[in-house]
Amino acid sequence: MPDLYAIIRIRGRLDVPPDVDYTLKLLRLHKKFHMVIYPSNQPGLKGMLQKAKDWITWGEINYETLVELLRKRGRTLGNKPLTDEFVDKYLSKYGIYGGIQGLAKALLEGKIKLHKLEVIKPVFRLHPPRGGFKRSTKRPFNDGGELGYRGKSINELIKRML
Repeated sequence: MPDLYAIIRIRGRLDVPPDVDYTLKLLRLHKKFHMVIYPSNQPGLKGMLQKAKDWITWGEINYETLVELLRKRGRTLGNKPLTDEFVDKYLSKYGIYGGIQGLAKALLEGKIKLHKLEVIKPVFRLHPPRGGFKRSTKRPFNDGGELGYRGKSINELIKRML
């Protein structure tokens, strides 16, 4: 059962090298504070994360944060909010039942990939973090900044950005 990586773009579009910009486009991170979710065993993902590590942060998302994220920021095609009724109606053909909790469980178990679903937008548009960033947005997480791999502490950041 692979972990799910939550990947958030922290820095904006100014002065981004072309190769990093292309990588961010492949990850669907077009704007600041956009977030995507990918399984950690996705082919080529680790290389893309390393290439864009100076513009993004990522870590493993847990079940509670994923459910809250899908409820508050999940969008369907047509930019309508994601609801339990929508999940039961349109995702039952994928074997997903139980509303948003069932979708979150299926995502964490690796039964389905969010970016493969046609009816749910794969990008979550988040707010800037409440209380601001606690550290520099130009330094790696392990070096006293906000960028790069942060492990399970991504959940705290996501909750502040919902």
